[in-house]
This record gives sequence, C-alpha cells and structure tokens, in this order.
Amino acid sequence: MHIAELNIGKFKYPTHDPRMAGFMDNLDRVNAIAERSPGFVWRLKGDNNNATDFRVGDDMAVNLSVWTDAKSLEDYVFKTVHVQFYRNKAAWFDLMEKPYVVMWWVPEGHLPALDEAYVRLKKYEQEGPSAEAFGWRQVMDEQRMRALRCA
Repeated sequence: MHIAELNIGKFKYPTHDPRMAGFMDNLDRVNAIAERSPGFVWRLKGDNNNATDFRVGDDMAVNLSVWTDAKSLEDYVFKTVHVQFYRNKAAWFDLMEKPYVVMWWVPEGHLPALDEAYVRLKKYEQEGPSAEAFGWRQVMDEQRMRALRCA
C-alpha cells in the first residue's frame, strides 16, 4: 500500500498578485524537490506543471500526491526546503478552521482523482480519523508505535 495525501487552502490573493510571488515563483523548485525525494510516487499537476488551476469546495487550491510511505512524505514536508513554505503559509493562504490535510492508504498503482480525495477530506472533517481518512497526528502516532515495537 502507498499513502495518498490531499491538502487544501484558500489563496489570499490571485496567483498573479505580487504578494503571491514568494509562493508562485518557487513552485517549480519545491515540486522538483518532491519528485526527487525518496518515496515520491506521483502528484496532481496541470499543463502548468503544478496544481494551481485545480479547485475543490469553496474555491480551495489543492495539492494531491502519493508516496510509498508516510515517513517519506514526512521527510519531504518537514526536512527539505518545503518546510520554509509550510511555515510561511499564512502569507499566502487564509487561516483554516477545518481540517485541511487528509491522508489515506491506496493500493500501489492507484492514482487518486481529486473528487475521491475531497470526499476523504470531508469524511475526516465530519467523522474524525479512521482507517479511511486520517491526519498527521495519526501518522506520527503510528510511527512512534512502530519505533517502540522495534526497540
């Protein structure tokens, strides 16, 4: 099994607005790092080589990807230059009061459609974590449990 993830956000400004330059000007670089990262399988992208043209729900921008395992995704998000953009997301995205990240297991070779991913996010939002839809906390808890079993 592989792990799929969707994260969404509402852009504060149109993508061509100069206030979005710090985000938009670095998308290709950050996406290239993802694609070269151990465990990367696939990411949703349009003709512009990113996912900025895709939307779900109330005009939410999306990032949808598949990784071989949660640790690889975690390493990319928190141990590459990506973390700088994650920490500065408030400059480009509105604050989210509802869950904006969801993960779920997919069979190897399955590339989730955007509508499938959004259904998972809504399930997580409405019902909380489950085997079908979970967040970072559940991933981290699972990794800690594995580490304890191996110790």
